[in-house]
Amino acid sequence: MSNTPIFVYRSGVIADKSYVEWLSEVKRRIQRSQIKAAIRVNSAMLEFYWSLGRDIILMKAENKWGTGFFNQLSLDLKDLFPNQTGFSVTNLKYMKRWYAFYSEQTTNRQRPIDGLDNAEIRQRLVDELEMPEIFGQVPWGQHIDIISKCEKLEEAMFYIHQTIEHGWSRPQLNDGLDAKIFKTRETVVTNFDKTLPLPQNVLAQEILKSPYNFDFLTMRKGYDEKELEEALVKNVTQFLLELGKGFAYVGRQMELRMDEETAFFPDLVFYHIPQKRYVIIELKAVKFAPEFAGKLNFYVTAADKLLRGADDNPSVGLIICRTAKKTIVEWSLQDINKPLGVATYQLQEVVDRTVIEIEQKQKE
Repeated sequence: MSNTPIFVYRSGVIADKSYVEWLSEVKRRIQRSQIKAAIRVNSAMLEFYWSLGRDIILMKAENKWGTGFFNQLSLDLKDLFPNQTGFSVTNLKYMKRWYAFYSEQTTNRQRPIDGLDNAEIRQRLVDELEMPEIFGQVPWGQHIDIISKCEKLEEAMFYIHQTIEHGWSRPQLNDGLDAKIFKTRETVVTNFDKTLPLPQNVLAQEILKSPYNFDFLTMRKGYDEKELEEALVKNVTQFLLELGKGFAYVGRQMELRMDEETAFFPDLVFYHIPQKRYVIIELKAVKFAPEFAGKLNFYVTAADKLLRGADDNPSVGLIICRTAKKTIVEWSLQDINKPLGVATYQLQEVVDRTVIEIEQKQKE
């Protein structure tokens, strides 16, 4: 008999430490399964709402069956399923509006296809649009608030992603919507719309920002790109924090050997764990120039061919430069076939006292 104090249940079961630990693990598993089950139920419900909204639009139900269509549909569904909620007139109208918001935003972003007129293009896209999988992780009430207060697809996807990542409740989401946190932040100029499918284009955009704040560095006036790169690597922890959640540092100046005589060296390589994609960063201590995009396009191609795994999403490239003119960036990225972005950075430069003393003596 053990001398260690224990609880003994009346049924004769000895509740020792191992039993308590195992019971706690069972509890955690049950809670995880409940969360997964709730997500599955929510996702199934949303897929039904999505399909019903799509039907109403495709069939032009109000024109076909009259202005009382929603009232009649609400009564019929409640009669068929008396124990199920969600069939109010208001909710049915939200289903239509929900699908319409994303289908219209998607069709407006498409370029013309040879042999099809715009009407045919829009109809095909509306017919084929399926609910993005991540929508199932957001409750219906939050979806209503997002489409009610957002104007564009990028804005709506930003709040969906924030709700999932931070577990925002409906009041928290509305605080963010009312504060217009999407519009108050400066976004990176990218070509993601043309090079990544929906919703990857929006999600990839969200892991980048502009400007990056490098005030944690102490740089002398007149520093060059190599010095900036070395300083960031020495302060890689702060750099990772500035890049944002989910980034892992892979390497600096990783040799890309093409043959025995030719090698290239991308500045910095990171991996974004939640999105499962490599991010190749080129640093420039000067203003943006169009030729920067071509070189980074080459590096992203190499990352996709040599680093990207079977389960990884497409790699993206980011140029972080001193300054950048939006029009020049947009023109430079227009015909690039890899997803690239251009951002700027800011930092406080420290003037070397020795340099000041020399300049003062020269003036004397």
